[in-house]
Amino acid sequence: MDMIFEKKLAIPMEVKEMYPISAADSQIVDRREAELRRIFTGESDKFLLVIGPCSADNEDSVIDYITRLRTVQEKVADKIFIVPRIYTGKPRTTGDGYKGMVHQPDPSEKPDLFKGIIAIRKLHMRALRETGFSCAEEMLYPENHKYLDDLLAYVAIGARSVENQQHRLTASGLGIPVGMKNPTSGDLEVMMNAITAAQHRHTFIYRGWQAHSMGNPLAHAILRGYVNKQGHSMPNYHYEDLAHLWELYEQRGLQNPAAIIDTNHANSGKQYLEQIRIAKEILHNRRYNPNIASLVKGLMIESYIEDGAQKIGEGCYGKSITDPCLGWEKTERLILDIADEL
Repeated sequence: MDMIFEKKLAIPMEVKEMYPISAADSQIVDRREAELRRIFTGESDKFLLVIGPCSADNEDSVIDYITRLRTVQEKVADKIFIVPRIYTGKPRTTGDGYKGMVHQPDPSEKPDLFKGIIAIRKLHMRALRETGFSCAEEMLYPENHKYLDDLLAYVAIGARSVENQQHRLTASGLGIPVGMKNPTSGDLEVMMNAITAAQHRHTFIYRGWQAHSMGNPLAHAILRGYVNKQGHSMPNYHYEDLAHLWELYEQRGLQNPAAIIDTNHANSGKQYLEQIRIAKEILHNRRYNPNIASLVKGLMIESYIEDGAQKIGEGCYGKSITDPCLGWEKTERLILDIADEL
């Protein structure tokens, strides 16, 4: 056997018993879930911002950042609903490199999955307790979702996972909005198939159980750009792209047509400062076309305390160790500008 089984990990129920959330915090999660649902069903016209670091690599700086978001949220609460990104598992194109806090609670030390599971639960709990924010995660590993399912507001399925059957079926059993990114190839049919699958009922194996899902009517699209055959980043946030996505939804007859536009990744060519311009172009397109206005529910923005990115070990507080992010001053200005333009 080429695989070594090092140790058996605690199951989600055991971890939740070790680190339970309070009844008051649970009520906050429920209230935010209800408000998010209204955004995706069209009952609320608030604009959603899923915003935060590319990867949550340090508990204190992440909480510092989210605390700053809370202050801004209060200023724009009549127009914008903020869901901070706390992404603790990172997909790696080649499989190599830092895979997120769930693997390495300390990026400079060797992987320890049990410490990682505890660290990510404590981080989400601290964010909820100290700021009143239930947050967003990327569901990189479907079987890990139960460790956090009582804490989350929003889940994204990444470009490399969206065609995977287990991701789609697990998404169909979640009671919160799940965004399906277009794959790195840019094939929107793959994304639409994933949304269709997530909105339907299924019977499947989950964590050793025969599980039944009821279908998730809040499954929706995330446009994040793509990479062409020559390896060049290509955007899909322009007016024609959004109008085309509206047509795809019309053809499919899916519930609650909705899209979140990722302003970074291939849409920006990982030029993080372009996120400001991209966000404002999308707002302009929403004002111009009522179909696009009803379809595009919000933006996904990569932002942290300091501009750019650094290598692991460089030690700059609040600076990404994965993709470059928009720094705090520019982020705050952007959020206020978005509110002014809505």
